[in-house]
Amino acid sequence: MPHNSNVQVKVTFLGTGTSIGVPVITCDCPVCVSTDQRDKRMRTSAMIEVNGHTFVIDCGPDFRHQMLRQKVMNLDAVIFTHEHRDHIAGLDDVRAFNYVLNKKIDIYGTPQVMEAIRIEFPYIFSESRYFGAPQLTIHPIDDQKFTILGVEFTPIQVLHEKLPVMGFRVGDFTYITDASYISDLELEKIKGSRVIVLNALRNSKHVSHFSVSEAVEILKKLKPEAAFLTHLSHFVGLHEAVNAKLPDFVKLAYDGLEVVV
Repeated sequence: MPHNSNVQVKVTFLGTGTSIGVPVITCDCPVCVSTDQRDKRMRTSAMIEVNGHTFVIDCGPDFRHQMLRQKVMNLDAVIFTHEHRDHIAGLDDVRAFNYVLNKKIDIYGTPQVMEAIRIEFPYIFSESRYFGAPQLTIHPIDDQKFTILGVEFTPIQVLHEKLPVMGFRVGDFTYITDASYISDLELEKIKGSRVIVLNALRNSKHVSHFSVSEAVEILKKLKPEAAFLTHLSHFVGLHEAVNAKLPDFVKLAYDGLEVVV
């Protein structure tokens, strides 16, 4: 499937952890007490910068801290993969961009995601709208390509057990989180990507996420130049030790990691 390969994409991993993050509250396992900053994982999210534009995929409960840590000064759109709370809970914090940049923030997601956001944040959409509510422009998407500010996004539909989740391809970069199944048809959309991000929750099998070995097997078939695993729990193990066992082209992502594709 042809893609605009001369688009340069800068990716920043804002968060690479599972829904409860790492370290886990009350846990004293070797990963949770590790002093290696790469073992400290906020909820999964990524920032994509293309042609001077800034897009964030998912804004979970750590969104505010992620924006401050990376010193993000502009935001053009938030694109949602699905409606689970660890991927939408930080939406209220886009208010800061409303105030400082004096603009609405565009958000993109399936109708199912948008309905969940309406339920989670009713005050944003009420007729007697609260003055301090985020200012949003909603853009429903489906499985067809869409363009934001001249940047083309190709949705890749995966399953999170039975829940439809969208991954996205921009140029030669593909980002997929919260997946346990990818059909052959959707795999075709990923082929040719130079860099692929794929979720890998833990080492053992899980009903709604790929394990590390399952993710690696898919990546071996797709053969990107480089691949990064995200949405990692403390069960995966210590960053350095796990990286040493992975194939050369596959690495664990970590919070703050930047990759240019």
